[in-house]
Amino acid sequence: MAKFTRKGKVKGVPPISTASLPDIVFMLLFFFMVATTMKETNMKVKLRLPEATETVKLEKKSLVSYIYVGSPMPQYQAQHGTLSKIQLDDKFSKLSDIGDYIAAEREKRDEKERPKMTISLKADENTKMGLIQDIKLELRKASALKLNYSSRKRYTNSKY
Repeated sequence: MAKFTRKGKVKGVPPISTASLPDIVFMLLFFFMVATTMKETNMKVKLRLPEATETVKLEKKSLVSYIYVGSPMPQYQAQHGTLSKIQLDDKFSKLSDIGDYIAAEREKRDEKERPKMTISLKADENTKMGLIQDIKLELRKASALKLNYSSRKRYTNSKY
């Protein structure tokens, strides 16, 4: 009888197959692309929106430009004081800058979407109404007539 012998060493566990690794990587990439939102502006003013009983959600947020009004955050109070300030994009602005801001926001949009552009005013509940009126006047001068006031919904204990 012939004797059978093995040539070489006995192999252990076979290596892990990496054939499905690209699929897993792309699946994770797509998940994070869909689930992640980019922060658009760094808030430099404190905002506590006023309460409202009747609220309506904005339809197309891509057509909305925001104006923030409130007292500066503590790290900016030494330089800007504690009175309400206007924030356009990522910087403090004056009332006279609103017209240029609206013109720049219009230029970012397509020609068809410009009439549908909405300005959303996010003002702190302690902001003086005189400043809000001045902002509205500047918006009228810039022909930005679609204005939205941002608020938080008031929750009541009643069922109706």
